[in-house]
Amino acid sequence: MARKSKYLTVQPEEFSEKEYKAGLYIRLSREDGDKIESESISSQKAILEKFASENPSVSLYDYYIDDGFSGTDFERPAFKRMIADVTARKINCVIVKDLSRFGRNYVEAGKYLETVFPLFGVRFISVNDNIDGAENPSSLNSVIVPFKNIINDEYCRDISMKVRSALDIRRRQGKFIGSFAPYGYKKAANDHNKLVIDEEAAQIVRFIFEKFLHGYGILSIARLLNERGVKNPSAYKVGKGYNCRAANNMAGGLWCDSTVRRILTNELYIGNLVQKKNEVISYKIHTAKPVSEKNRITVENTHEPIILKSDFEKVKSLLKRDTRTSPNNKELSVFAGFIKCADCGRAMQKRTVKQSYKIYDYYVCPTYRKSKGKFCTKHAIRLDALEQAVLVFLNKYIAVAVDFERLIEKINKARRMGGKSKRLNSELVSKKREKERAQKILTDLYPDYKNGLLSRESYLALKQKYEEETVRTGEAIERLKAEIYSFENGFEAENEFVAVFKKFKGIKKLNRTIMTELVDNIFVREGGDIEIHMKCKDAFLYVEEFIEQNKNEETNPKETA
Repeated sequence: MARKSKYLTVQPEEFSEKEYKAGLYIRLSREDGDKIESESISSQKAILEKFASENPSVSLYDYYIDDGFSGTDFERPAFKRMIADVTARKINCVIVKDLSRFGRNYVEAGKYLETVFPLFGVRFISVNDNIDGAENPSSLNSVIVPFKNIINDEYCRDISMKVRSALDIRRRQGKFIGSFAPYGYKKAANDHNKLVIDEEAAQIVRFIFEKFLHGYGILSIARLLNERGVKNPSAYKVGKGYNCRAANNMAGGLWCDSTVRRILTNELYIGNLVQKKNEVISYKIHTAKPVSEKNRITVENTHEPIILKSDFEKVKSLLKRDTRTSPNNKELSVFAGFIKCADCGRAMQKRTVKQSYKIYDYYVCPTYRKSKGKFCTKHAIRLDALEQAVLVFLNKYIAVAVDFERLIEKINKARRMGGKSKRLNSELVSKKREKERAQKILTDLYPDYKNGLLSRESYLALKQKYEEETVRTGEAIERLKAEIYSFENGFEAENEFVAVFKKFKGIKKLNRTIMTELVDNIFVREGGDIEIHMKCKDAFLYVEEFIEQNKNEETNPKETA
C-alpha cells in the first residue's frame, strides 16, 4: 500500500537503482548536553534540506524528529517510526547532521550501521562527518566511524556524570530540584528551588496527621478523604494546571492507603528536604531504582514546616506498632499496638463478646488463638479492667512529675541561698593549683635527668607519678566545673519526664494522644497481671536521683563554706 505524504506518494518497491527516498532524522536532547544554538531542530533541518536539494539522486520522503529524547538509547518514537519505514522499504536512505544526532550509544549505533541498514540496502549519510554509504563506501566502513561513536558515547557518559554531580551539589545546598513541588507546598515565585506552603493542600496534610494521632487507621483516613470529595495529590496538581501524569490520577482522583502512608512518613512536612530517593541505573538505562536511605541526601530546616516535629515523631512511633483492626472500625482502639503478650511478645488482639445482658471487649494472645493453645496461653484481659489499671498507673506518675517539679524548684532556691557554690569554687582553685604544680615538676624533670641529677629509674618513676597526678586533678577540675554550673544555674526544670507527664494532670479518660506520649508498651501476663513500660524512664530515674542526692538542700539553705 502506498504511503500518503505531503511530499510525494511512493510505492514500497518502486525505487530505481539511482533513486533514494530519504528520511531526514533529527534529534535534540538537553540531557546529552546539546547546545540549543548549534543543535536546534530548525538548524538541523536546514542543513539536511540543503544537502538533499543539492543531490539529484536524493528525494525527500519524510522528516523523523525526536525533540527531547536522549541519544543513549534508541527507544525514541520518531526513530522507531523511521526503522518501521525502512523495514517496509518505504525509504532507502537515512540522512543525519552528524553521528551524535543518530545516537550516542556505541553498541546500538554500530548494530544499525553495520547490520540493519546493509541488510535492507539503506544508504546512510552523515553530512558533517562526510560519511556516505553509497557515494563513498569506505567512509562508512572506516575505523573512524566506530571511533567517533565511542567518543559520542563517552561524551554522553561524561555529561551524565557532571549533571549528576551538579544536581547532588544543589541538593546538598538544600535546593529543591524536582519538576513539581510536593503536595502541601508550591515553588516560591522568585526562586523555583525553594518551597513555600500551599495552604489549601497543607490543610489536608494537617488533617491526615491529626486524624492518625487521634486513632484513625490509614485506610480509614483514605476513606474519609474520599467521602469528603478531596482530590488526591496528583489530581490536585492536574486541577492546578500542572502537566502531572502520575499513575494514581487514573483512579479518578481517589485516595489510597499508600498515598496516606507516604504523607505520614515524609520528613518534608517538618521542614526537611530528603532528595535522591530514586536514580536511573545508568546513562544508557533510564529505568529508575530506589536509593537506600543512608545514600539519600537530607538537608534539615530548608523550608517552613507544616507539621510539628514532635507530632511527626509520634506518628513515626505509632506506625511501627501492629495496629491491625477490623476494616469496619474507623478509629483504632486506645491500646492498639501498645498491648503485647508478656510471653510470646506478639501484639494482642481485641475481641468482642456479646451476651444477652452485656457486651464487653477483651484482649487475647494471637499466638494462643492461631495455635489453639499449643505455643502460648490465652493471657486474656478485659478492656475495662485494663483501662482502669493503666489510668491509675499514669495518674500516679503524673502526680510524681508534679511533685518533682515542686521539689526541684525548692532545691534550686535553697542552692541559690546557700554557700555551697562558694565552697566548690574554692576547691576548684585548689585543684587548678595542684595541676599547675604537677605540670611544672614534669617540665623540670627532663633537664634534671639530662644533667645527671636524676637516674633513669628515678626519672621514669617521677614522670609517671606526676603525669597521673595531672590527669587526676584535670578530671577533678571538670567535675567541679559541672557541679558549679549546676548550682549556679539550677537543675533543668524542663526535665523530659516532668515536662511530658505534668501536662496530663487530672486525666479521667485515656486516648491515643496520652498513650502515644506516656506509654511505651503494656505487657499482659497469664492471669491478668500487667507490666507497664512508660516513656521517659531514663529522665525519671535521673530526676529521682537528683532529688535523692539533694533532699537536704531545701531543709538546710544556710549552708556555708
